[in-house]
Amino acid sequence: MQASHPQRAVLLGTGLMVLALAWALLRLGNQLPLALWFDAALQPSIQDTRQLLFHYAALPRLVTATLCGAALGLAGVIFQHVLRNPLASPTTLGVETGAQLALVIATIWAPFLLGVGREFVAVFGALTVTAVIFAVSSARGFSALTLILTGLVTSLFCGSLIVALKLLNHEYISALFIWGAGSVIQQDWSVVTYLLPRFIVCAVLTALLARPLIVLTLDDESANALGVSLRLLRLAALLVAVLLTSFVTSAVGIIGFIGLASPHIARFAGARRLQERLLLAPLIGAGLLVFVDQAVQTFSGSFSDFLPTGAVTALFGAPLLLWLLPQLCTTGNDLSASVALQSKNYDPARLFPILIAALVGMTVVAIFLGRTASGWSIANGATLAALSEWRVPRIGVALLAGGMLGMAGVLLQRLTRNSIASPEVLGIGTGVAIGVLISMIVSTAPGRGMQTAFSFAGALAVLAILLWRGAKSRMAPDQLLLTGIALSAFLDAIIISFLAWGDPRASQLLSWLAGSTYKADYATLWTTLAVAVMLLPMAPLVSRWLDILPLGEETSRELGIGLGRARLTIMVLASLLTAASVLAIGPLTFAGLVGPHLARALGLRRVLEQVIGAVLIGALIMVTADWLGRIVIFPFQLPAGLVAGLIGVPYLIWHLTRREG
Repeated sequence: MQASHPQRAVLLGTGLMVLALAWALLRLGNQLPLALWFDAALQPSIQDTRQLLFHYAALPRLVTATLCGAALGLAGVIFQHVLRNPLASPTTLGVETGAQLALVIATIWAPFLLGVGREFVAVFGALTVTAVIFAVSSARGFSALTLILTGLVTSLFCGSLIVALKLLNHEYISALFIWGAGSVIQQDWSVVTYLLPRFIVCAVLTALLARPLIVLTLDDESANALGVSLRLLRLAALLVAVLLTSFVTSAVGIIGFIGLASPHIARFAGARRLQERLLLAPLIGAGLLVFVDQAVQTFSGSFSDFLPTGAVTALFGAPLLLWLLPQLCTTGNDLSASVALQSKNYDPARLFPILIAALVGMTVVAIFLGRTASGWSIANGATLAALSEWRVPRIGVALLAGGMLGMAGVLLQRLTRNSIASPEVLGIGTGVAIGVLISMIVSTAPGRGMQTAFSFAGALAVLAILLWRGAKSRMAPDQLLLTGIALSAFLDAIIISFLAWGDPRASQLLSWLAGSTYKADYATLWTTLAVAVMLLPMAPLVSRWLDILPLGEETSRELGIGLGRARLTIMVLASLLTAASVLAIGPLTFAGLVGPHLARALGLRRVLEQVIGAVLIGALIMVTADWLGRIVIFPFQLPAGLVAGLIGVPYLIWHLTRREG
């Protein structure tokens, strides 16, 4: 007799957990004979090193992975059900990053708070981020687009702060990277005794809420007729999900993929009812994390202590999510719509001179105005001549890179019909970073030509995968976004693993990853300028395509556009723009996300107008960011790409809170 959908789901979840545990038990058997397990688990012999490692390291690591996976799987189900959004998870909503930011701040400046209660610090950070996201989303009726966009940019903002803190506190870098990437390595049972009671309490609360949560599928009037307050119910359920995420993050760091993938796998396996998913997603999450952790220990050998399990989870999980994506039905939400930023329809003939004047003025300020040990100073004469050798190249590179990122953002948003699309969100910037990393591995001293070739190849590969998957889903925006998240997580995992490995080139890569113009010289400036002069004027050549492609495939064909040729041309152009920019300033490409939105907010609707506006705004953001990075914490400096995120993301979030007039 053929198994029903719920039975098949139970078999899949149980089978995955059994397989993961079987692998774990097999490895434990190789470390310690089965006959000694009972004694080693309860009271290990201090004369037997194998028993001590079994009791204090191997066994608590297995239990910790099981608890963390189950907690994240349960949190993911709650987020997706309550928010009615298949993209919702602790990662996409920024909850994990908020908790991590609070913990990093406490670790550096207030370590006594961790002694009082690390969970309180993590919960405070997670709740703060959640409050920001919901305050912004409530202004637009909790639309799926606004919710995910706010979560993503808030996560990027918190991640930027974390990188800044790590750069300014070098003594913590190695430990913070290993922990922040999700390490389940244990030396005692403290994490288990910390997580277990908290997980049990949250599981019990979820069980009590399971039946009432079913009414969330009803509209507000029907729920009120049943005497149920949807607002209180949502808040209670979301609080449980935030608590679960905070507890895991405070214990082991960020493990980002489990909370997104586990509910989808449970649903694909046949778990249609909420109660079934609440049971199976934690089981699947536990099995996934245990399986990945066993793979880390098996294949990394003596380096397993330096390879974060949370990072490697994405190496396994992201391809799985990509494979499952075609089976995910689109939700019919507003992800394909543009973000309805309240706009004032400025006349481009008046707006562009204002933007140009602002850019020129900011460039002059950045060249002449700075800080010294005695205070503010305006460079002139011999001082200006000496400083210009350093300031002019980095300001010029920041300006050109910001402009190219702004244009790349417009191209990607128009091509994919997705206002969330940008080199950062879709993983294209990370693809460039992978190319740079590979060039560093291939050659001890890679030249600019080699780095350019590898970075372009990385950007083009990521964008090609996005378009290939987009063609299969008819450019469904939620599918493109999930694909971008999966690819970005996969590539980020490779980079984080390299950074945590302890390679001497890690600090150099970290500085570049943060978006630095420190090493810009005139050679870099002339190279970037040559690329910009070739690529930026190509906007008019593709503007007609980009005006028509968002109308749909059939309309585009009827108007005589060859879809394959048009998409390939735009894809290559966006990849070149991104590769040249990221190679110059690093992969923190916030200008590519913020520039097009702000151009649209100023009322620029036609493609060519929007490209010009985004280029000018992107350049202005990066020049301002480079100048602020020099002066804010003088004599120390912050990378321009990082400061651009700290400037642009809050401004974008502020715009999202404004109701459409």
